[in-house]
Amino acid sequence: MSSGVIVEIPRAGLARITGGLYLAFVAALALADVFGFGVGDDELPDEALATETSQFAVGLTFGLLSAFLFVMAAWGLYVLLKPVNRDLALLFLLLNAIGVAVQVASYLPVIFVTLSTEASGFTRAFSPAQLEGLQSLSFDVYKLSFVTAQLFFGTWLFPLGYLVYRSDILPRFLGVLLILDGFAVLLWFFQAILLPDYPAISYPGLALSFIAEVGLGLWLLLRGIEATADPPRAAN
Repeated sequence: MSSGVIVEIPRAGLARITGGLYLAFVAALALADVFGFGVGDDELPDEALATETSQFAVGLTFGLLSAFLFVMAAWGLYVLLKPVNRDLALLFLLLNAIGVAVQVASYLPVIFVTLSTEASGFTRAFSPAQLEGLQSLSFDVYKLSFVTAQLFFGTWLFPLGYLVYRSDILPRFLGVLLILDGFAVLLWFFQAILLPDYPAISYPGLALSFIAEVGLGLWLLLRGIEATADPPRAAN
């Protein structure tokens, strides 16, 4: 029979765990790019996938792991910041979850291409030209889907940044950086959709994103949260 005892993680410990999860997410996504020939990138070379399917599978694994870690980090931030405003905390958690769902769905066409490089009854049903066309289409679907996820990954930063700014547990400059990061990610989204031939437009914003999000993860992991006598009451 259950004793009914609920173990509550101290807020300081949860902050450090959340920071670790956030940094692990960034590292996993970077490894996905390295091993997967650009799982999270704008280009996926067909030749590399055809010749290095096992290495690409490792990159895909890191991509999926990064999605899981991102959701867990968002949940930790939700628990830490919901005393400031529960509704806004729930909003950024939902936006993050939708973005992660779209990101994971974007990998499905890549999985199809991975499977299509192996000899099977399915692949023998198509001519080499038809199979190449299907693989190219799958890469295009992947790219568009991954870019679509950035709409949600950009907008979740606005309520997150606002709550960080209004909280008494994290420095305000992190909140400002996160809000600016939201604009940077949205700039990437619009550039990738409307001006795909000009990726340099989004490069400064991507640098800002790295500073803001790695900065948040490092602060939570190394500094934790500011000690307060009582967490602020949730404002709805």
